[in-house]
Amino acid sequence: MRIGLIGTGRIGAFHAATLAGLDAVTGIVVHDADERSARAVAGRVGARYTPDLDALLDTDLDGVVIAAPTAFHAELILAARKAGLPTFCEKPVAGTLAETDAVLGALDGTEVPLQVGFQRRFDAGYLALREAVTDGRLGWTHTLRAVTADPAPPHPGYIPASGGIFRDCSVHDFDIVRWVTGREVTEVYATGANRGEDFFAAAGDVDTAVSLLTLDDGSLAACTATRYNGAGYDVRLEVCGSKGTLAAGLTDQSPLTSAEGAPWPAGIPYDGFMDRFQDAYRAELAAFTEVVAGTRPSPCTGQDARAALAIAEAATRSRLEGRPVRVADPD
Repeated sequence: MRIGLIGTGRIGAFHAATLAGLDAVTGIVVHDADERSARAVAGRVGARYTPDLDALLDTDLDGVVIAAPTAFHAELILAARKAGLPTFCEKPVAGTLAETDAVLGALDGTEVPLQVGFQRRFDAGYLALREAVTDGRLGWTHTLRAVTADPAPPHPGYIPASGGIFRDCSVHDFDIVRWVTGREVTEVYATGANRGEDFFAAAGDVDTAVSLLTLDDGSLAACTATRYNGAGYDVRLEVCGSKGTLAAGLTDQSPLTSAEGAPWPAGIPYDGFMDRFQDAYRAELAAFTEVVAGTRPSPCTGQDARAALAIAEAATRSRLEGRPVRVADPD
């Protein structure tokens, strides 16, 4: 199959290399407003470059991967839908819940599938957690503890357009809590702090945040996020049940040090999300080729992305208003 790739920044370039290594993919066509970047990526993976988006969508493609900046996601998803192309888009569908609803409303009733990029669903550890919850090995779930910790903050120019820490970082935790448990989040109580650079506060954002989620079965999830984890990139989830506890992301590369002097973990910490989740990203795009082929449904739909964004918006409002906030109905 032939896949179009829109966006050749860091994640787009990684996706290009991944697609080139998939047996199901026989050709790649790339486009980016930055011609130099797109030509360089195309050259590295043996892809064809096109300077025109309409030309790319008019090419004989079987599907399209969107890795452009968030501000362009909505229009690109709709353009791919008009072209009748199965679409993979990095999260989010759009920057706000209202914009997301407009896009999903336009897609309603079509048979063109949309897969949204929440790669943790394809990580071996998170898959094992979901299985353990589903088959009852952990008993009934009462507490989840999610961690997303970046080793260093992004460039100051990124923050004002990021949507804030809950939409940008914690949204991955919100999605995976729903996916692992099979439950919906009904209420959020969130707070945040700024102990680092002033550009976070200047953008109305925080560099560290905590959100407490109440799920529809009464279980609780505590999600922490920070831009300042100098020990290394740390993403984990613990699921605690009446019969046992299981953790994903607790490996020899976890950036943890024991106060009691235990020698574990002893590996080199992950340096970022592409290091930590490289296998998951590959599995995610392999799944998309199956979606394109029509052999499986989308493993992460637009409605899934909407539900995670609704939690993020509730968390943002909770932090600003200093009170618990009910989550918008995912339907």
